[in-house]
Amino acid sequence: MNLKVIAFDADDTLFINEPYFQETEQKFCGLMEDYLSHQGISQELFKVEIDNLKIYGYGIKAYILSMIEAAMKISNNTIPVEIIEKIIEYGKELLEKPIVLLDGVEETLQALHSKYKLVVATKGDLLDQRRKLHDSGLGHFFHHIEVMADKQEKDYSDLIKRLEIQPSEFFMIGNSLKSDVLPVLAIGGHAVHIPFHTTWAHERIDYEVKHDNFYAFEKMTDVIKRLL
Repeated sequence: MNLKVIAFDADDTLFINEPYFQETEQKFCGLMEDYLSHQGISQELFKVEIDNLKIYGYGIKAYILSMIEAAMKISNNTIPVEIIEKIIEYGKELLEKPIVLLDGVEETLQALHSKYKLVVATKGDLLDQRRKLHDSGLGHFFHHIEVMADKQEKDYSDLIKRLEIQPSEFFMIGNSLKSDVLPVLAIGGHAVHIPFHTTWAHERIDYEVKHDNFYAFEKMTDVIKRLL
């Protein structure tokens, strides 16, 4: 491989994210349990989230709006203002969650940054992702931070053009096969999947990935052995 750029997803690749959303969802279900079962509430919230992706995109602010909309639908627009205030409070708590680095992240970045151009390629809210990267203490390792509206083939192609490299010179590392691996392989790049113990339902696929440019590692530090 003649690689020039190593790109990292942020949430659940560099630091913990999805468990915080799951914790908030459980609190939301508890808040709405007079109207519906916890399973029913979760299903309705997920449906609203997916319907809203094309409008709000990804991130905590979009999640707050989806929780409010789901609460209105579940309650048939009878939800008291106190419940909405509580949902907003849950969202603000999400925005203030501590940044917890995943094992091997700092060691891997330290090892790679002198040989490769490192970038962040992640979805979510721009302000929140920049805050998390700043608070993580990892920002100095990265040449470029790209907060993407989505992670489709075109999004990666546009990023690669901005980086002024060829797809074959691009290596993506992330926890989502759907967002971090498949579109990169489709445009001729290389991709590594490092699983996290939990994944948002929207990011799951139900088949095995087989490709010459695909690598599956158990932990982040395995990347060092492959690239150095």
